[in-house]
Amino acid sequence: MGLGGETTNQVQPRSYWRWSKQDFFPEKSFENWTSYRFALSQTPTRFKDRLLSRSDDVNELVELRRQSENNMKRCLNWWDLTWFGFGSVIGAGIFVLTGQEAHDHAGPAIVLSYVASGISAMLSVFCYTEFAIEIPVAGGSFAYLRVELGDLAAFITAGNILLESIVGSAAVARAWTSYFTTLLDRHSNSLRINTNLNDGFNLLDPIAVGVLAISSMIAMTSAKRTSCINWIASAVNMVVIIFVIIAGFTHAKASNLEPFLPNGAEGVFQAAAIVYFAYGGFDAIATMAEETKDPSRDIPLGLLGSMSMITVIYCLMALSLTMMQKYTEIDTNAAYSVAFQSVGMKWAKYLVALGALKGMTTVLLVGALGQARYTTHIARAHMIPPWFALVHPKTGTPIYATLLITIPSAIIAFFSSLDVLASLLSVSTLFIFMMMAVALLVRRYYARGITTRTNLFKLVIFLLIIIASSIGTSICWGLNPRGWVGYTITIPFWFLGTLGIAVLLPQERTPRVWGVPLVPWFPSLSIAMNLFLMGSLGAQTFIRFAICTVVMLVYYVLFGLHATYDMAKQMKTESTKNQQDEEEKPSP
Repeated sequence: MGLGGETTNQVQPRSYWRWSKQDFFPEKSFENWTSYRFALSQTPTRFKDRLLSRSDDVNELVELRRQSENNMKRCLNWWDLTWFGFGSVIGAGIFVLTGQEAHDHAGPAIVLSYVASGISAMLSVFCYTEFAIEIPVAGGSFAYLRVELGDLAAFITAGNILLESIVGSAAVARAWTSYFTTLLDRHSNSLRINTNLNDGFNLLDPIAVGVLAISSMIAMTSAKRTSCINWIASAVNMVVIIFVIIAGFTHAKASNLEPFLPNGAEGVFQAAAIVYFAYGGFDAIATMAEETKDPSRDIPLGLLGSMSMITVIYCLMALSLTMMQKYTEIDTNAAYSVAFQSVGMKWAKYLVALGALKGMTTVLLVGALGQARYTTHIARAHMIPPWFALVHPKTGTPIYATLLITIPSAIIAFFSSLDVLASLLSVSTLFIFMMMAVALLVRRYYARGITTRTNLFKLVIFLLIIIASSIGTSICWGLNPRGWVGYTITIPFWFLGTLGIAVLLPQERTPRVWGVPLVPWFPSLSIAMNLFLMGSLGAQTFIRFAICTVVMLVYYVLFGLHATYDMAKQMKTESTKNQQDEEEKPSP
């Protein structure tokens, strides 16, 4: 009862635990079958609208966040982000890929492969850092591309992010089981259940399911609690890595570095395309910008600081391995363990397995955190049902989004060995990083309502020249790595395209706090290197990538397009109404 006996009507907050049709499909296009059929009939018009429309910083930072009903807690600082960097990047990859590529392709020059891929990764890190400071939201690359390149580019990216998240988590969980058996001194498949299913699906892995479930439950309870567990586990892993480096150089022989380039530059770059993915995972840090106390200070320190140190660590680990054992004798399955055994340190294989196990544990922990934030923002934009955007009022974490990644990952990890999908993840990662570099150039050189049509046309032409010449360089390398004639055409065109942007176009936007240096050269080089590495992955990879892209586009036409169209229309109506209300208010 209110004052004077009047009843006071208060709107009760809705329960977090709900799952009505309205929570999954609130858009007008999905009210009934008649509405949906009408929406499908409007597909061409709506497709054109979403293709040409762009979001903006305010929309991503303010309007879309309301879809989550509750805010995520700002509880992270540069220390948390730095250790998240170590936790998300340093997994089993460095222990597995180094020996494999040193033996098969690069030889002792594997260190140069890590340098090349490290440079490419750092260029992408620069782009992510600038965007994360300017647009500190949970959506990461999805939000950035939505602002600069529009809904369609953002949706293709979103599809690749979800694919990476689900399959990548499953792959790491399967690998966790294999390394755990090494610690127990048993065969890698001894803890899996052998069945009569087809090859590749016949070894059931309940341990992988359990590891995924535990990681996700920790991530769902609190971002800060996950951070504490992550930096403790990452610290243990760093101790193991320091031991590997010191012990490796203690038993090093300079003669093992000869010949340094057994397969020439071709071998170095083939290996670089593979070991590049030992650097994967840093983009998860950008998704935590919404929970960072001071994004303009903490993100550059955390992201750039951790990735710089990781690049040095990887190069030292690669060099110590090839100096400890001749590259032809390196075991491709357990490189460091066998190398230590060859110098009389058989016990060290357990330490290496422990380091890899700790690394994979933190990759799963940070992955569960970052992937859920990606998914949350994708749901905020209604590209998937907005139910997955809800943030729990007490934990401040997106529980439904976490489950969306965890449950399919657990199903795949239980059944599949994932050999077929490994290269698909690689091309998805490189594609997203390439798109990020394009988006950064667009952000710097194009501003709606300011840039002239002539300058916009020039920017599009120069970007097409940069992308086409980069693809051409990759094709030349794939057809004839030892040739040089093709490069005399493609590389000058790349240079002229980049020079055209630098000389003929004014920068329309200056970063407020921190920006990528040497623009447009660094982003343009990032485009070239990512496309070059994509070209090293083989034709079969691109066939699978094309099939997945077609499936994503079918989903977009049938659902995502209409949901985002209705969402944009609703927000525009509300914005117009708010403006009218402001205008109708009496002047003070």
